[in-house]
Amino acid sequence: MKGKIVKVISNDYTVLVDGEKHICKARGVFRNKKITPLAGDNVEIDENNIITAIYKRKNKLDRPPVSNIDIAIIVVSTKDPDFSSLLLNKMINIIEFNNITPLIVVSKTDLYIDDTIRNIISYYKRIGYTVLYNYEINELKEAIKDKYVILTGQTGSGKSSLLNSIDPNLNLKTDEISKALGRGKHTTRAIEFYEIEDLMIADTPGFSSLDFKNMTKEDIRDNFIEFEKYRNYCKYSDCMHIKEDDCYIKQMVKDNEINEQRYNDYVEFIKEKENEGISFNSKK
Repeated sequence: MKGKIVKVISNDYTVLVDGEKHICKARGVFRNKKITPLAGDNVEIDENNIITAIYKRKNKLDRPPVSNIDIAIIVVSTKDPDFSSLLLNKMINIIEFNNITPLIVVSKTDLYIDDTIRNIISYYKRIGYTVLYNYEINELKEAIKDKYVILTGQTGSGKSSLLNSIDPNLNLKTDEISKALGRGKHTTRAIEFYEIEDLMIADTPGFSSLDFKNMTKEDIRDNFIEFEKYRNYCKYSDCMHIKEDDCYIKQMVKDNEINEQRYNDYVEFIKEKENEGISFNSKK
């Protein structure tokens, strides 16, 4: 039988087959081949509810561990936790690299929003991203209809609350920000897809950090979509837009055509990649 994994808890995989859910285990051969079934995988199961085959994935993410996603909704809060352009741009870059369409939802504007955040939101819209506020539910539903979707974002940013707004019948558990730690408490413990009207959407455990695993510096550069418009004007065809002379991208930053904060985040990402694997605490 052919189906799709819609929930993963430890070594139990819930597979949806023709509207019916089966709790399955994976064949040992997958473990031997170091293949881990993921939520979103299209699979075959036998009469004993054993996953016997995993079909080729069109994409996958490591954090959260999901596959075959059309749209990733990045939920970013303005307060508790505070807005972080660095984290948002890193998520966008990694999602773009994995051939998934990012969609940004801004939450907690009732707690805080200023002109800096408004200007950044306007910039994302100008360069081609869909950006919505968490109360624009009808617009969000229209943007993600007939798609396989995940919600991702910093812990405590309001992913489960947004999902409850999309479908109040889900009544997913949410929690307040941990005042002692200054970040959200983990309330989502598993990867699970929910069927809501004409879409499949998954809430995911939040995270506070990401890395550029399996990506090169050039990958990071090429997934800043606004660079593509100007890169052919640079003096060097392989320009990284940091130290090179006659770099048109740097000029566009000075001219405010490219957002300075987003460019600065890009520079930080390249530094991070260059320092990858270096131990700063190693003893000689």
